[in-house]
Amino acid sequence: MLKLPPLSLYIHIPWCVQKCPYCDFNSHALKGDVPHQEYVKHLLADLDADLPLAGGRSLHSIFIGGGTPSLLSADAMQHLLDGVRARLPLEENAEVTMEANPGTVEAERFSGYQRAGINRISIGVQSFSAEKLARLGRIHGPQEAKRAAQLASGLGLRSFNLDLMHGLPDQSLEDALDDLHQAIALNPPHLSWYQLTIEPNTLFGSRPPALPDDDALWEIFERGHRLLSHAGYQQYETSAYAKPGYQCQHNLNYWRFGDYLGIGCGAHGKLTFRDGRIMRTVKTRHPRGYMQGNYLHQTNDVVAKERPFEFFMNRFRLLEPAPRADFIAYTGLTENAIRPQIEAAITQGYVIETDSHWQITEHGKLFLNSLLELFLDDE
Repeated sequence: MLKLPPLSLYIHIPWCVQKCPYCDFNSHALKGDVPHQEYVKHLLADLDADLPLAGGRSLHSIFIGGGTPSLLSADAMQHLLDGVRARLPLEENAEVTMEANPGTVEAERFSGYQRAGINRISIGVQSFSAEKLARLGRIHGPQEAKRAAQLASGLGLRSFNLDLMHGLPDQSLEDALDDLHQAIALNPPHLSWYQLTIEPNTLFGSRPPALPDDDALWEIFERGHRLLSHAGYQQYETSAYAKPGYQCQHNLNYWRFGDYLGIGCGAHGKLTFRDGRIMRTVKTRHPRGYMQGNYLHQTNDVVAKERPFEFFMNRFRLLEPAPRADFIAYTGLTENAIRPQIEAAITQGYVIETDSHWQITEHGKLFLNSLLELFLDDE
């Protein structure tokens, strides 16, 4: 018997105005108009097919990601969220997040999205430097980013997030800190601040730009972390900072090994069943196939020997202590299955163990990949 964790819902909107050179997400440059209502119809049919997996649970949170979800009209968003609420109950005070680009047209729709039920907006700023935005292939400018943040702030939403990147092409320490100063001045309750990585199958992957070296990246992180901490932001996850009480509940559920339905092009899901099974789902990636009604691409069971790595890969992204009881409750395994690995992690200074928790150390954060490799199945 497994304990059923909280259940979230991820909804993927696959279109962007243009593909950014660093992006390896499942996004597709828009050709023509967004098929607003038709895509929503398919999303709700996809959700209908997944309803038996929910196990009668209510939704802890919803996250609408992309692509660029803010290309979807406010009417389509209303239809979508009405359809979700008709199929699955939402917990009281459930967090409902939508990603948005700071372009003018999308920003003007924010109040319509709020009426539809969006109570948290995540704005993809990336930088406040016009030159850096151009290098990243972004279609907005610094003033549009500020206007979008001010609009989100003025709506009285539950929260809003600004996405910022560092380690950008030819970025100096001063450039990176200036981005953070400008973000902090907008007073977002939540800041995602993550390092640009070059991924294969992207334009940057085939033609890598000149990025800051490791020493420069470390100084940017150190100084930026101090700046954010001094401004009242607490780091709670590898790349996420929040004012107290404003952590992203949807992402917390991911990292705590919670469950989530995933609908839309290329969306991933993870479901736990009381009989002991844990299943992952992947939906059809391309809009063409998806909108022919071919929603499910594949499923696979997370077998017992894979569960320690999957659990800790998520759990150790968070800086909060990991309850030892959660490992047993959510994986169905005993601690004996991982005792040698835990002992090795303690010996190497990656983890501290108490009677009730495991806590990743500062050393463990720096060597997270080495820590997680301890839990990989060697067969």
